[in-house]
Amino acid sequence: MTTAQGARARARNEVTAAIKEEARRQLAAEGAAKLSLRAVARELGMVSSALYRYFPSRDDLLTALIIDAYDALGAAAEKARDTAADAAPTARFTAVCEAVRRWALDHPHEYALIYGSPVPGYAAPETTIPSAARTGLVLIGIVRDAHQGPGLADIRLPDALRPEAERMAADLAPDLPPEAAAALIAAWAQVFGLVSFELFGQFHKVVEDRERFFRHAATELARGVGLR
Repeated sequence: MTTAQGARARARNEVTAAIKEEARRQLAAEGAAKLSLRAVARELGMVSSALYRYFPSRDDLLTALIIDAYDALGAAAEKARDTAADAAPTARFTAVCEAVRRWALDHPHEYALIYGSPVPGYAAPETTIPSAARTGLVLIGIVRDAHQGPGLADIRLPDALRPEAERMAADLAPDLPPEAAAALIAAWAQVFGLVSFELFGQFHKVVEDRERFFRHAATELARGVGLR
């Protein structure tokens, strides 16, 4: 890459970052449904046609913001997993769940973008899937390590659910028992349900010591997936 090409690439990256930052500000102020490329361009002192060279449509900008949010959440989960590498499986699982909660509380509008109400008229493309999977893969990895190491506790699975559990295991974690795969998916949903209840106000006047409550709930979920 020539010096001129490098300078152009840096300039493009800087403008792209500025566009995303202004878009995030608009998300916080107006919500994702009202995100407007024209408004972003106006706040940055750009003409709309110039911004379209970076993001051809609102949906393209939304997709970039969604991928960034999923990646940031995934990075927080991965860091928590690595920091607790020497801990017991239950403690590792709980540490990742707590990292998810902390990230959501620190980035409420970005969390709402990926786990809140769907944006009218927007359908996330498949390019968001690898980033969206990062946090789930961290939890799967912790359960897999336990299964291959100290082992998992017995988990009950109704006979009627076994075919579905076997399908889920084959699709998501073929090296885990179907019982563990089904329990893990349920736990994953409950983790984000707990976070969403707290973030969106459903715990108001219900749960006061929310950090301690969440830690207890996450520990119970870890035990529910068979971690000892």
